[in-house]
Amino acid sequence: MDSVSNVGVVDKAVSVLRALERAGPVGLSELQAATGLPRATAHRLAVALEQHGLVRRDADGRFRLGLGLVGLGRAAAEGFPLAALARPALTALRDETGESVQLFVREPDGRRCVVSLQSSHGLRWIVPDGALLPLHVGSAGRVLSGEVGLDGWVESVEEREPGVASVSAPVTGADGSLLAAISISGPVERLSRQPGRRFGAAVVASATRIVAGG
Repeated sequence: MDSVSNVGVVDKAVSVLRALERAGPVGLSELQAATGLPRATAHRLAVALEQHGLVRRDADGRFRLGLGLVGLGRAAAEGFPLAALARPALTALRDETGESVQLFVREPDGRRCVVSLQSSHGLRWIVPDGALLPLHVGSAGRVLSGEVGLDGWVESVEEREPGVASVSAPVTGADGSLLAAISISGPVERLSRQPGRRFGAAVVASATRIVAGG
């Protein structure tokens, strides 16, 4: 595997955690395939991470993400004030539109969902808190890649998942720097094939409220 940090053992350990994030519970052979590591290396790293509570094994002996990550995730969220700052505006947007709302930030290998508020509809699009999604597809990914329409939003229809539409807008700092992307997502049958026309203005207004501090 290619080194990201130039510290090989760290890169390999993180590849184990990322594989478990993507694939869920896996046996050693599946973990080896997902990481591309030699079997002995994959096993050694998974067992070491297990000792630190970052990996655990279920009743079938499969490797899973460990509960020690819950505390780390909570501490990371508390150290990211934008999520708390944005939550009132995101909640208002969810209640106003009735659709699922997310806040994404850019990471080197994708976009991370730091806040996810679910729609009350039975048929809805759910993005879990902490989910890592690609940058090159989906309206939020395109916003975080620097693409913004003349009206301040970007829309996506079945770009990443069949039957799902979304519209996103950038959240910027006082200096104009791009901080995050706010997004509404849901079934095409409700958002339509022109979700920006229906919800674009509301998403932009919500992003503006976050910049204004509430």
